[in-house]
Amino acid sequence: MGASLWHPRPRRIAVFRALALGDMLCAVPALRALRSHVPEARITLIGLPWAQSFVERYRAYVDDLLPFPGFPGYPEQEGAIPAFLDFLRTARERRFDLAIQLHGSGDLTNRIVALLGAKRIAGFVQQVKKGTDPFSPLAEWKVDGVPSYGKRGPSPAGFLAWPEELNEVRRYLALMKHLGVPSKGEHLELPITWTDWELWEEVSSRHELLAGHFVCIHPGARLRSRRWPAARFAAVGSALARDGWSVVVTGSPGEAALTAEVAAQVPDAIDLAGETTLGSLAALLTKSALLVCNDTGVSHVAAAVGVPSVVIASGSDVRRWKPLDERLHPVLWHEVPCRPCMHDVCPVGHGCALGVAVERVLGEARRMLDERGIRHAA
Repeated sequence: MGASLWHPRPRRIAVFRALALGDMLCAVPALRALRSHVPEARITLIGLPWAQSFVERYRAYVDDLLPFPGFPGYPEQEGAIPAFLDFLRTARERRFDLAIQLHGSGDLTNRIVALLGAKRIAGFVQQVKKGTDPFSPLAEWKVDGVPSYGKRGPSPAGFLAWPEELNEVRRYLALMKHLGVPSKGEHLELPITWTDWELWEEVSSRHELLAGHFVCIHPGARLRSRRWPAARFAAVGSALARDGWSVVVTGSPGEAALTAEVAAQVPDAIDLAGETTLGSLAALLTKSALLVCNDTGVSHVAAAVGVPSVVIASGSDVRRWKPLDERLHPVLWHEVPCRPCMHDVCPVGHGCALGVAVERVLGEARRMLDERGIRHAA
């Protein structure tokens, strides 16, 4: 079905995925498959500006970043029309042979990808019905008077109906399969560099951390509605501290107030907010016995480096975002009719979070530590 996309072989490929860290990690298996299928092509990630660091870490799969400046109404990054038009002009100068929408169901993003001016495009659509053109709205879009697509435009054959029921990782591998790209495994990965290890050594020396003798607690998440209450994270951390574990609380610089609130309630807790980069955080996690966290980017980091984790899912779509290895990364949640939620602050009492008891999370954490034969660190 995807054979026509590869003849002639594309030399310049754009992949549109303008999302945050966890979303990007879930796309790595698809990027790995794509690189293996067309190793000679130059693959450009079109992503948010922060993703320059992602490209640098995943040079094996992507060659460069074309920063996406956002768009009016774009959920991940609101942007202005002049910057968006400048972006499109730059994209068209690249003369992409193929642009792949690896971002979502396509309601908004298919229009953006069609405007890139690529010879061929592919991705997801909400529905692909015989005798209909799912791209008809794109005919209205123009850049400098040039239609978004014409006779060379998108064919429904290059698009897959959005698989609502699949896990995020498997969705994008399903698209690759639809396009004739063989899978190279569904496992996540996160390369850890020598610099990352050196930063870990510096942090561990400063705080006297012993590999395998500490657990990590990560109470943050981008949306406040996705955060299990800080007091409950602290209760779990305090209990594990009484079991003999050192407790390390992690977070970004912007989460310093939250990590301080948790660390203040846990005996001898070490607050590392703002002290780690992505790579040194990954190195830190590999040296920990366990991670307890929200369903957010760090849970995918743990999955990528194979660190056991207990994940609390407040508001998120569990089916979509849970790690594939449920034995190593159990996800705990309380079902509510308003899940999934995109509110920053829950307007109805945060029942999804409050329905997950401290005893349940602590029991799961202790069970996982016991299974590894390390009931306590002492």
